Amino acid sequence: MQRYTLLLYGVCMKYLKNEEEAKDAVQQIFLKAISELHKYQVTYFKSWLYMVARNYCLMQLRDKGKNAVPVTERMVISEPEEIDPVILHRQKDETLEAMEEALQELNEDQKKCVSFFYLQKKSYTEIADITGYTPMQVKSYIQNGKRNLKIILEKKLKQKGTER
Repeated sequence: MQRYTLLLYGVCMKYLKNEEEAKDAVQQIFLKAISELHKYQVTYFKSWLYMVARNYCLMQLRDKGKNAVPVTERMVISEPEEIDPVILHRQKDETLEAMEEALQELNEDQKKCVSFFYLQKKSYTEIADITGYTPMQVKSYIQNGKRNLKIILEKKLKQKGTER
């Protein structure tokens, strides 16, 4: 169980976006996995466990959705505004350019971990193996890097908006 706790926690955070809910979900997923493992012929345990976690989180989100406000006839559905594809393409290019510049402004540890995680789709464990950091350091560098990247990117996009 200890081996897969970080993986499950990451999956749960991805879907539930709440630390306490994610921690509770990890416990529930382990209980579910232990009780249901004998029902299946599992060849790749890690993949199977990931799917159990994903499905559990999706069910949690679906159950939460039942408490959402139902759509009624009185609610007005507005037509989305048509945006010129050229302008949209230019905005995406500017955002990507600003993102690349912002990434270069991060400190080396954060830049390395964020690049491995988001651009090369490496797991915390893989990043730890490559860099020599502990998984907790990797997690910290990614979280801090992501936050710093957002701050830097917002400044850059704001500057570009005022230059026009």
